[in-house]
Amino acid sequence: MIRMQQLKLAADCKDEQAAILKKAAKLLKMEPCAIQSLSIVRKSLDARKKPEIYAVYTIDVKVADEQAAFRKSRGKNGQMQLVEEKPYYFPASANTVCEEERTAERAADGKQAVGKTSSCGRPVIVGTGPAGLFCGYMLAKAGYRPLLLERGKEVHRRREDVERFWREGVLDPASNVQFGEGGAGTFSDGKLTTTVKDPKGRMREVLRIFVESGAPKEILYEAKPHIGTDILIHVIENLRRQIIAWGGEVRFDTQVTALLTEENRVTGVVANGEEIRSSAVVLAIGHSARDTFQMLHALHIPMEAKSFAVGLRMEHPRAMIDKLQYGDCGLRLPAASYKVTAQTASGRGVYSFCMCPGGYVVNASSEPGRTAVNGMSYSGRDGANSNSAMIVTVSPTDYEPYGGTGPLAGIAFQRHLEERAYEIGQGAVPVERYGDFHAAVLDGRLCGESVENAGHCVEKSDFSPAIKGAWTFAPVHEILPDFLNDALVEGIDLIGQKMSGFSDGDAYLSGVESRTSSPVRILRDEKGQSAFKGLFPCGEGAGYAGGITSAAMDGILIAEKVASAYGNVVR
Repeated sequence: MIRMQQLKLAADCKDEQAAILKKAAKLLKMEPCAIQSLSIVRKSLDARKKPEIYAVYTIDVKVADEQAAFRKSRGKNGQMQLVEEKPYYFPASANTVCEEERTAERAADGKQAVGKTSSCGRPVIVGTGPAGLFCGYMLAKAGYRPLLLERGKEVHRRREDVERFWREGVLDPASNVQFGEGGAGTFSDGKLTTTVKDPKGRMREVLRIFVESGAPKEILYEAKPHIGTDILIHVIENLRRQIIAWGGEVRFDTQVTALLTEENRVTGVVANGEEIRSSAVVLAIGHSARDTFQMLHALHIPMEAKSFAVGLRMEHPRAMIDKLQYGDCGLRLPAASYKVTAQTASGRGVYSFCMCPGGYVVNASSEPGRTAVNGMSYSGRDGANSNSAMIVTVSPTDYEPYGGTGPLAGIAFQRHLEERAYEIGQGAVPVERYGDFHAAVLDGRLCGESVENAGHCVEKSDFSPAIKGAWTFAPVHEILPDFLNDALVEGIDLIGQKMSGFSDGDAYLSGVESRTSSPVRILRDEKGQSAFKGLFPCGEGAGYAGGITSAAMDGILIAEKVASAYGNVVR
């Protein structure tokens, strides 16, 4: 096929498909009817010359004689190229069943023995976040009948628990924004961007499966694809139903509390007191399974502390961010996003993370007495505010004074910050105007007091925080260590010099954003296995991903590793 890049249309083009077809035909010097098919590969917005806004496309077209058409158009100076479509390929399929399972199925008069385990052991997947679900999806499709174990609830019951927590403050430690079917990403907008390189086509396969499961088809080509929490819930449910239809099983309210091991090999798990035998156990536990990390550490599973990032959520009026990004273009465009970075004089990087256009800050706590926040948008992204986490990377040397040494030091640091956030907010999400935060960090006083650096101080904001869950004004500047507060103020002010209004004093900060990624890495080799053979660390919780898409891609990778290691035996 012929791939065309940098096709521009006005952002408010009424008939997108017809306009693209016309442009493509002109470049190929042929009539539009000669183009057999046309598909959009990528679409982005170009607002560099605002108020003129353009939609920029990469497209693939098929014609009768592509070589001749390419030569005739002379490739248009690199704007075109001949490409070959290479669909994702899963390397192995199961086609045998071990004898013990055959015997069990015969005893059930030909009916499938649901939940039956055996010495050969079908794969067990611990966790149903994107890593676990996509690992389970690929193994189920290939015939391995995986068993997925989830400590939390199925996604609709989980949503009820989350909304009750936001409404009434009643926290279920096993069913919340962090735990339950779909993982932490379920309540964070469903953003599908990633910087992971993808030579095998796993990312494209993830997006294709999402669309097949009910996500909007636009995620296949949008530069910044997202699904939205409201739609993602139904997509996750459809993924689970397909896994079951292919012979897999999913158990909720089922927490793995121990691994079964023999001579540095995993032989199964203990869940809700039941021993489940398997020679392949996938750990897709998510970044907040702190008790599971503790259990693995006690078993001497090789692990290490890793760098991660912490910070605060920052809110602005959506209209302000839209104007900053689009100018006064007069067009109806999607809520604008941004990605900002700054480097402080000390060399620390401050950057935005998990930006939620037209979204909400959410209370994302999972442990009593500790407060953590995240960001979320619905599919319409039509909330009054836009927010993102403004964060700073911390390494083990940064958090050792607060969390000690060893693989679990980062968890101790997270808990320290979350306890501070809970204390100053008295259980509600603590919020502070950036002007107050700025003055307190630089001068040790609030805006209401006499300060030298009062440029960020405001009497009152013209907008209110948009937060899911109870919130209260509180001294947010007391949560983070001084070196992080100093970096955030310096970084946000530097960003404000480039984006007028970004660092104004009436913006809101809330905290604490402590769960950006896992503070732990569970070591694995090139075969995807721990030093304990048969144990496959997977996804964000294991330290090998950072978001929905990369976690799902890692889930597919580990499904490939399981199939490669066990072939037709694991079933």
